[in-house]
Amino acid sequence: MPIRTLAELFLVAAAHDKPDCILHKVEGRYRPISSRELTAQVRQLTAALGGLGVARGERVALMADNGPHWPAVDFATLCLGAVLVPVYPTLLPEDAAYIVRDSGAKVLFVQGRERFAGLHALLREMPSVTTVALIEAGATPDEGFTTLEALAEQGRGAPAAEPAAFERGVRAIAPEDLATFIYTSGTTGKPKGVMLSHRNITSNVLDALQVMDILPSWTALSFLPLSHSFERTVDYILFYRGVTVAYAESIQAVARNIAEVGPHFFVAVPRVYEKVLSRVWEQATHGGGLRSRLFEWSVGVGREALRWRLREESPPGMLGVRLAIADRLVFSKLRARLGGRLEFAMSGGAPLGREVAEFFWSAGIRIFEGYGLTETSPVLTVNGPGRVRLGTVGRAIPEVELRIARDGEILARGPNVMQGYFGDPAATAEAIDAEGWFHTGDIGNLDADGFLTITDRKKELIVNAYGKNVAPAPIENELKASRFIAQAVVLGDKRKFLTALIVPDFETLRSWADSEGLGDASEEELAAHPRVRELLAIEIESVNLHLARFERIQAWEVLSRELTLEAGELTPTQKVKRRVILDHYGEIIDRMYRRAEEQGS
Repeated sequence: MPIRTLAELFLVAAAHDKPDCILHKVEGRYRPISSRELTAQVRQLTAALGGLGVARGERVALMADNGPHWPAVDFATLCLGAVLVPVYPTLLPEDAAYIVRDSGAKVLFVQGRERFAGLHALLREMPSVTTVALIEAGATPDEGFTTLEALAEQGRGAPAAEPAAFERGVRAIAPEDLATFIYTSGTTGKPKGVMLSHRNITSNVLDALQVMDILPSWTALSFLPLSHSFERTVDYILFYRGVTVAYAESIQAVARNIAEVGPHFFVAVPRVYEKVLSRVWEQATHGGGLRSRLFEWSVGVGREALRWRLREESPPGMLGVRLAIADRLVFSKLRARLGGRLEFAMSGGAPLGREVAEFFWSAGIRIFEGYGLTETSPVLTVNGPGRVRLGTVGRAIPEVELRIARDGEILARGPNVMQGYFGDPAATAEAIDAEGWFHTGDIGNLDADGFLTITDRKKELIVNAYGKNVAPAPIENELKASRFIAQAVVLGDKRKFLTALIVPDFETLRSWADSEGLGDASEEELAAHPRVRELLAIEIESVNLHLARFERIQAWEVLSRELTLEAGELTPTQKVKRRVILDHYGEIIDRMYRRAEEQGS
């Protein structure tokens, strides 16, 4: 059914009339929510928001983890013709209040008492807010706030919630109407409110589905933050197609939830796949022996068969026989760990290391990598069935044009490109030129078949003291290909040589340390241990061997904890915020350079 707006998309989702439109965890068990239940709640919330004076084009802010409340508030806002402003649930109250204030939100939904208390204390800094609604099961309204459940009850029986009146309101919304402001949490500068229209996002939904066929009979697990455009647009695709959407309890519970749900599909950022690979490799090879040799043999067979896997064909002759054995004895167990029903997964938000992608494809697990930005609703390119080229982020989806500027920057044009940055016409004019080309800020190249390769962020290119340009991301990805390295940050802007901050994969490292008789050392002790440094030195030098002299890591330091979103060091899609890293670890970095220079690096 053709759709023009996200509100019409909701009507299509409601018409699927699924008994298990949504699955969510209640008292330790996944329980279904039907399309009819979701539709009733959306109609009631739409009427309640209208009763609170939310008019077409006005903003509603939502700060919450993934769960059934998310699409309920989102679709209610969209069906009213209002604009949803998602707020990352991990933000500090001051940063969340900035987004609410800057967007001019009239109603604020907040999940959880702790977040609510933090924002409620800053209400004076959010003068546009007239109503605060707490999202918490069983909560009752109190002085100064209401609840999601109370609002839904207020809307029950209201004329605006009646099916005919509700649908008339939906049909009155225009494709050009604004649907959402999504505040970027980029690696540099203050967050900006990306204005996306209904047409921007619906075009992306429909065009992406021309490349990625997703079946209504599937169940998908949703665990990336819905506050980010990637998961949110994917969820719109799932609702539109009638797929059952199961919400993970938390990112920490994803492995358990995958086993419980057995998803056919999910999307993730590269760090999720890197962690899975690291755990699988460690468990399979720990202690050596026959099990370890069988695993390594199977991985070798899978790599030999990779070109057939990518074409989704069976390799000929003895290779096909050996692959069947590897599948039965090893790879089938890995697929069972991913629920046993996985048709394919997608990766986005940051570059997926080639070695990681090759491992999963070799094991018969299809991971399609794509590329996009919040400003492009978000998908620009994707690898898909029958059109896969590892090391690239795929080809442009229908209606999207790509071009590489003279300086290597990727430019994009299409119906999915944003309306602009809210309240910032200067930044909008800088991002979108007179011909409608959006300047992505990423550096890359297109091959003869239209496959796009990303090399780095334009603003993050390192220019060393001799004027040489170095893209840090490919080097970081090579470092992270080591099962002993979880995170790496390459440094060297305006310096004579490159250095790196290394975060070990402490789970893998601890297993190695046990086998080496290093005892029950803490993470701080492991990070400083000479034997660990010797191990990491070998891993880093193996990467240096493949690099030009000016790209090699001349000195490095080990950090005793992971870089985190909560510390402000990563974006929600796990990109490193280099300015924050330089601020947090400036003393360590300066000391590392001084020591290296004294030693004559």
